[in-house]
Amino acid sequence: MSFTVMLLNDASFHGGCCRHKVLLSLLGPLLSSSKLYSSYRRPGAEPEKKPSWQNADFSFKKGIDQLKTQLSLLKKETQDYLLGPGGHPLSQHLLEQTRVLWQFRSQEDLNKWVISSDVEIGGKSEVFLKLGRNNQAALLYGTLNTEVPRDGETKYSGYCSMRSKPAVGSFNRKKYYDWSNFNSLYLRVRGDGRPWMVNIYTDPYFSHLKDDLYSYFMFTRGGPYWEEIKIPFSKFFLSSRGRVQDNQHPVWLDKASFLSTLGFTIGDKVDGPFQLEIDFIGLLNDRAHREEFAYEIYDKNTPV
Repeated sequence: MSFTVMLLNDASFHGGCCRHKVLLSLLGPLLSSSKLYSSYRRPGAEPEKKPSWQNADFSFKKGIDQLKTQLSLLKKETQDYLLGPGGHPLSQHLLEQTRVLWQFRSQEDLNKWVISSDVEIGGKSEVFLKLGRNNQAALLYGTLNTEVPRDGETKYSGYCSMRSKPAVGSFNRKKYYDWSNFNSLYLRVRGDGRPWMVNIYTDPYFSHLKDDLYSYFMFTRGGPYWEEIKIPFSKFFLSSRGRVQDNQHPVWLDKASFLSTLGFTIGDKVDGPFQLEIDFIGLLNDRAHREEFAYEIYDKNTPV
């Protein structure tokens, strides 16, 4: 891809606009499938004609500084790997009963999450994220609006979500979560009585599984008191593009290259304000929980 960018820059500097257009027409299909172009365009919106690589700042000094930063991250990752799983000794890893994944105490903790709403498809819902009182929790609030955009294509609207950013290692390598030592998700939240959907996003090996999502409903009771919610992973069901799948299976917690991010979504089709405070999100190994999977697994090809 860097070679492609060099060709385009060379053509624009030395050959003028004509040669640049010819080169773009030849390499356009390759660039359109890459990360230089966005794959999603809202119905009715004009396509982006200027590729993002033209706005890139090629600075030698910034490149050296970035290289130093990535090498220091690689050094720390190597030390943690030699010490044990997750940077902890093996004995501590095997006896671990609880683990806090996310705790909200500063703006840096909030920066690990992104928020989105149906504004991306032309909707009118609003969502915001800030620190709560005394900087002791994350406050997710906004207004849900189920009015469908008048673009002639969108049929449903009215959702807001909060999702953790994918973990990134040195040199922008993907990092994944390994929750194989635990069997439950543990949260301390304070809601307004509205139901939320807790989602586990995946990053599978095959592209046709990229929309797979494991979900479970979290019902908040409202009121001034905090509540601690335990959700066994055996309760999460599989869906894809908003449709519950017939072929169900448990979340593969032992797949280190499978779990990608965690998120919360509200879309209960009730217009009006909402809010959810989250103190922390963690993992729990409940030894009293013996259930492997809460839903029936069908055998599509029953042997005769």
